[in-house]
Amino acid sequence: MDGMILAAGRGTRLGELGATTPKALIEVGGMTMLERTARKLVQAGATRLVVNVHHHAEAIEAFLATHDLGAEVRVSREVAEPLETGGGMFHAREHFRMDRPILAHNVDVICDTDLGPFIAAHAASGALATLAMQPRESQRYLLFDDDGLCGRDSRRTGQVTHVRAPLGQVRALAFAGLHVCAPDWFDLVTERCVFPIVDVWLRLAGEGHAIQPWIVPDGAWLEIGNPDRLASVRARFEG
Repeated sequence: MDGMILAAGRGTRLGELGATTPKALIEVGGMTMLERTARKLVQAGATRLVVNVHHHAEAIEAFLATHDLGAEVRVSREVAEPLETGGGMFHAREHFRMDRPILAHNVDVICDTDLGPFIAAHAASGALATLAMQPRESQRYLLFDDDGLCGRDSRRTGQVTHVRAPLGQVRALAFAGLHVCAPDWFDLVTERCVFPIVDVWLRLAGEGHAIQPWIVPDGAWLEIGNPDRLASVRARFEG
């Protein structure tokens, strides 16, 4: 399996800390988020890691050059601007081996659980992609029915969009920032430059491709996106 660490974001919600330090190099429990994420992916079976960089790219590259993360590491540079999750992954496509699944993981989240069942669920389903999801409160939800992804619900705007007619019970779930996909995904991408991965999954679901959810166990998901959340995560690992 190949792993991707999405680490090109600017970290603007973290204020001064995000301006001076990339999220990838913020430490939690004495370990950078980059190393913590890398070791999680390696533990799950990744033998090659692809890291996309933009904000403080040189600092991240210097860290990678001096730390053994337990797998081959390749860097995908986004020079002009960060390309978001979908654009960043597509831009990095030359670094992936096209004969195995890809596990992508946002660098600012911690999924403190065994990812083996996540990988196994994806392999058993035959889906194009499997998304780590949660039944938590959020301003943005993805909608899943008996066949998989079928739409989105923005609580901020009040807009509900279905990409196909729902089948059976519909659940509103929040994306946890991890997904497993087949390398066939790259052949189906029509978007270019800057675009979020969720928009691609929605389009492909509307075209008939299977996009399935995997529910993250309760209490296993943490995120450091703003100062309060970072302080809470640090307290959990350092207290």
